[in-house]
Amino acid sequence: MGIVKRVKGIAAQDGAGVKLSRIINQPTFKHQDPFLMLDEFRSDDPDDYIAGFPPHPHRGFCTLTYMLAGQMEHEDSVGNQGLVGAGGVQWMKAARGIIHAEMPKQTDGLMWGFQLWINLPAKYKMDEPEWFDYKTDTIPEVELQNGILRLIAGNYDDKQGPVSLPEQRLFIADLRLNEKAREQLALAQHTTQLMYVYQGALLLDGERVERGELAVLDRQAATLDVTADQDSGAMILMGDALGESISQYGPFVMNTPEEIEQAIRDYQQGKLTQG
Repeated sequence: MGIVKRVKGIAAQDGAGVKLSRIINQPTFKHQDPFLMLDEFRSDDPDDYIAGFPPHPHRGFCTLTYMLAGQMEHEDSVGNQGLVGAGGVQWMKAARGIIHAEMPKQTDGLMWGFQLWINLPAKYKMDEPEWFDYKTDTIPEVELQNGILRLIAGNYDDKQGPVSLPEQRLFIADLRLNEKAREQLALAQHTTQLMYVYQGALLLDGERVERGELAVLDRQAATLDVTADQDSGAMILMGDALGESISQYGPFVMNTPEEIEQAIRDYQQGKLTQG
């Protein structure tokens, strides 16, 4: 019961030089099946984010972009285009292959959000790609006694988050608690249970977790006791492990090195997005 591991993000850069904190998939904290990567980008200095993430390929997994502040534009090789702002979600199932760009739609101000990579089972890795744009007013909110729970995936109190995958149990939510709040969250148990505190600090089953820390949870109880001594926020990431081998080369995540080599060849030959 309680916290079995704590992890702090490390400074990193991605895209065309966007400065970020890499939490999952850093050297000492690799894939947390089915979650492959978690990045937080947060800066009010345009030089840290303005170059964005120009066109780049993906194959074999899904990306989820969730914004807390600022605006990011998406455009891809399938013809999708959208703009995500504070509280919104962009969900992309890259599957067999897609080339996309995510570029800031602002030249000043705070840009703050997350990118999460979620693995796909082998039998779905070569499916058709999909993309969805969920505006902030389409994300269900559960009113707590002293805060809210914004549901991105999974259900709580008869409300259902919009993101889902076939045969995969996921619970992804943004928990926001007011100062001196205490909540008993009835969360279904999953094989992988993570919570990343992005604002303030929380007591999880009596153990304090500060901003910038991710807690790996080992819960045997049916509820999670969460207390905030100040206004606080956390991303809850829960899922059942796929238990499949993972072979990754940058933006390609497959099951074997041979499949990675094929993905690279397909990209070099302009065939990545072809059926």
